[in-house]
Amino acid sequence: MMNTYPGNLYVVAAPSGAGKSSLVKALMELDAGVQHSVSHTTRAPRGQEFHGREYFFVNDHEFDAMIAGNAFLEWAHVHGNRYGTSRATIEERIAKGLDVILEIDFQGAIQIKKIFSNAVLIFILPPSWEELRARLQRRGEDSPEVIEVRLQNAAQEMAQAHEFDFVIINQLFDKALFDLKAIVHAQRLKYASQRRSRSDVFQALNLS
Repeated sequence: MMNTYPGNLYVVAAPSGAGKSSLVKALMELDAGVQHSVSHTTRAPRGQEFHGREYFFVNDHEFDAMIAGNAFLEWAHVHGNRYGTSRATIEERIAKGLDVILEIDFQGAIQIKKIFSNAVLIFILPPSWEELRARLQRRGEDSPEVIEVRLQNAAQEMAQAHEFDFVIINQLFDKALFDLKAIVHAQRLKYASQRRSRSDVFQALNLS
């Protein structure tokens, strides 16, 4: 359906290790107008992650109940776990005129686009396979076997990049962040976005 809410919805996807989370975090530090949507997941917390900050950590029974209650805008299996985006949270925020950014996998991004046709899909690519492997190793979170699985999954994920509106190659972080900021700002200046967010001005000028 066409999104008639005043806020914009940005959806960012990438293979593990491409730098998606770091870019989104840096964007939100620079732009107070963008809010992060916290997803639900059945996986266990990693490192310093906290419930309600990085994710809402739930068990399989709780996740099943949310699916049955149509609580998710999208959900998907990723790396052996399930992740879902709360429908109510997204709709409430963009209805208030807030811009929301989602970090989800490509399956969820494509599902979102079918529901919100104005959603802006952004895919983050690594500069090379060698760099992607090195970043996964530097994280120190996964065993060599898990890293190989992530690399295999990355090939499938990156093959879907053509479904996205924008592609950012994260070779130099500052350049990739500039690109992400440019996409967010350009979307806000589109005619349809301005008409939704500044309807008072458009009405005063008799613009449809």
